[in-house]
Amino acid sequence: MNVGTKKPRLTGPSARLREAGEHLAGFLDYLQVECGLAVNTRKAYRRDLRRLLAHLDEAGLNELGEMAPRHIESFLRSLRGEDLADASIARCLAAVRMFCRYLVLHRVLAKDVSAGIATSKKWHRLPTVLPDESVRRLLDEPNPAEDVHVVRDRAILTLLYATGMRAGELVGLKIDDLNFNLGVVLVLGKGAKERIIPVAEAAMTAVSEYLHRYRPQLRSGDTSMMFLSRTGRPMAREDIFRLVRKYVRRASMNGRISPHTLRHSFATQLLANGADLRSVQEMLGHADIATTQIYTHVDSARLKAVHKRFHPRG
Repeated sequence: MNVGTKKPRLTGPSARLREAGEHLAGFLDYLQVECGLAVNTRKAYRRDLRRLLAHLDEAGLNELGEMAPRHIESFLRSLRGEDLADASIARCLAAVRMFCRYLVLHRVLAKDVSAGIATSKKWHRLPTVLPDESVRRLLDEPNPAEDVHVVRDRAILTLLYATGMRAGELVGLKIDDLNFNLGVVLVLGKGAKERIIPVAEAAMTAVSEYLHRYRPQLRSGDTSMMFLSRTGRPMAREDIFRLVRKYVRRASMNGRISPHTLRHSFATQLLANGADLRSVQEMLGHADIATTQIYTHVDSARLKAVHKRFHPRG
């Protein structure tokens, strides 16, 4: 899906920034063609920059070339006034920085007006990680004896936890991406980068059962995709989120648990059992090892909680 082909519309009270839509559309194309950013990232940047353009419009700017550091600062203050999460504000600022550099490159701005904007230090919230018992409850919830359709659901849940892949990566899997002889799966990640992840035997068995027992019953126009809906169409990322939430409710589990929670749990388990950080980084598809290091803090926090609960002097 190309999010840059549709001209973004301003949401402000007037249309003084007539050329802004064209520049934003060109920027989104640039993110796809030159930078290789994922679809979801481009969608998020488009939302963030439409908010910026609406803010500039309300400030009375007639063209993007009039943008100054004070406009970006007031935009960030407005975001904080909306009580947005720190991570959302940081992403907005990242989008603005890239957009400003793009505008300089195309001589819309004389200089990068975002260069002097200080990046606020983000408070890194530790990701939610499921205990082993909760993971087992969730993975055992789909019962094929009750409904043959859940053969697929069990394969999806097991594969998510066994590989740590993202929901968007899972729905993009093709049957040929899974090598049953070697016990690995080829995943197309962010930025169209491929990586190979080992797959546990239990997940291989669950996927094999789905492919041989259930999938042949589906009428599909695309026979190459791994996971299909009950109507035979390729599943969407949102379908995986709904599927996980359904079994979380059935297992009577509390908290905001999503496919990414299984990814967090996968990484934490690897580190807890002695995996080195670089290997975990490679399996998760992180470009920066600093992103992977958050799981070392998660494991430390988990160990402290266990110590406090069970040690007599804790």
